[in-house]
Amino acid sequence: MERTTVLITGCSSGIGLGLAARLAADPARRFKVYATMRDLAKGERLLERLGGCCPDTLELLQLDVTDPCSLAAAAQRVQGQRLDVLVCNAGVGLMGPLETCSDQAMKTLFDVNLFGAVRTIQAFLPAMKSRRAGRIIVSSSIGGLQGLPFNAVYCASKFAVEGLCESLAIVLRPFNIHLTLVECGPVHTSFLANLQRPDPEGSEMRGLDAETQGLYRRYLGHCQSIFRDTAQEVEEVLPVFLEAIGSPCPPLRCASTQLLAPLWRLRLSSPDGSEYVRAMHDFVFGSSETGGDQP
Repeated sequence: MERTTVLITGCSSGIGLGLAARLAADPARRFKVYATMRDLAKGERLLERLGGCCPDTLELLQLDVTDPCSLAAAAQRVQGQRLDVLVCNAGVGLMGPLETCSDQAMKTLFDVNLFGAVRTIQAFLPAMKSRRAGRIIVSSSIGGLQGLPFNAVYCASKFAVEGLCESLAIVLRPFNIHLTLVECGPVHTSFLANLQRPDPEGSEMRGLDAETQGLYRRYLGHCQSIFRDTAQEVEEVLPVFLEAIGSPCPPLRCASTQLLAPLWRLRLSSPDGSEYVRAMHDFVFGSSETGGDQP
């Protein structure tokens, strides 16, 4: 049986690592996986998951989505192979009051989350179009569907990814190329530990007004409770990606969690946004009227 060829970005940890390991270890050996990462030295974690050796169903590739030369080299390596599935999973985070976000931090975030996805799709899309077949899966976020406090720049990058993919999906329809966004919520990965965020007691916060400082501290406490009580494990999220890979006609959007579904429905039912803003504020910071913390 001919194998399905899959290339995944961001495989050094988290969802990318888990997905690459799951596909490469498929008992029926249905997949050939190109697991890519910026630093190949971090590929040892993936190999450990697979028993310490690299099976013939897996190949590690260096790929930095911010570097066009790196992307070109990866595309050249895959050239001649029929790439059936492209998974754009590389991403970074940025949290904190907007006043503390530097120009460089914001540019880096967009360079990875948005322009990195654009470059990756550009590199592999022409071959899919010429074959008139393929699918593209993009790791998105519930932060690409609704604004989240103290994640303004991160949400902006994910909103942009959502617009990019929705627009592109329309054009790709006659080419038989399916594009799917997987909107994840809190997941137990190194993402939260690695994202840039100011220490609430650090120097970056000194020039900020006291009320915003207080809200930020409360938000960090809210995040801790959300991750403690509701965050998913990577293994719980992988079936959504596997369904997008295996389904004959996958949808444009798949959610890995229903955590904020009530707020999302409120956002749709109240188009002017005022009800959503109030409900999200009360969910995170508590209601001044009721003292509750639920939407």
